Amino acid sequence: MATTTLNRREAIVRMALLMGGTMVGPRLLAGAWDADAPASANGASADDLALLDEIGDTIIPASDVPGAKAVGIGAFITMMLRECYDAKDQTAVRAGWVTLAADYRTKHGHAFVGAPATERTEFLNALDREQKSHMKKKQPAEPPHAFRVLKELTILGYFTSEIGTTQALRFAEVPGSFNGGAPYKKGEHAWAT
Repeated sequence: MATTTLNRREAIVRMALLMGGTMVGPRLLAGAWDADAPASANGASADDLALLDEIGDTIIPASDVPGAKAVGIGAFITMMLRECYDAKDQTAVRAGWVTLAADYRTKHGHAFVGAPATERTEFLNALDREQKSHMKKKQPAEPPHAFRVLKELTILGYFTSEIGTTQALRFAEVPGSFNGGAPYKKGEHAWAT
């Protein structure tokens, strides 16, 4: 009888395949996303990534924990667009962030990247109201509003990153039993697991 030796990573990958990726899928996804990859690897320029990082950091700013820019959210967004969205939606979202940058420059006279946080937040809040209105009227075949996709991918990328799961949320590698009556103290982070 032959003996097979598996290291921990191989065992996790095999278990993920057996279970359909439901238990460790987000971790495998996060492992496939390389925030340090060259910009061209994700089909975006360095300026695009800087803009997406700044948009993400406006949506989830740094507080007592690092914000979305710290996790390289721009690289995550471009990777997810390339890998998970059809060409029509990719084009719409890319056009959306180009329009966002141009509209911001027209309104404020300077670039979004490096602008004051309050100004960026006010601008994105107006876009958020616009996307909510758009989504109510949207036809099924019509692509989603670009800002909605950017916001959703920012939240997904941040809260599946190491910083998001271990610093912004409380994290338990192996959770215990469910306790629906656990005490909550105002200001505590939500649980990641």
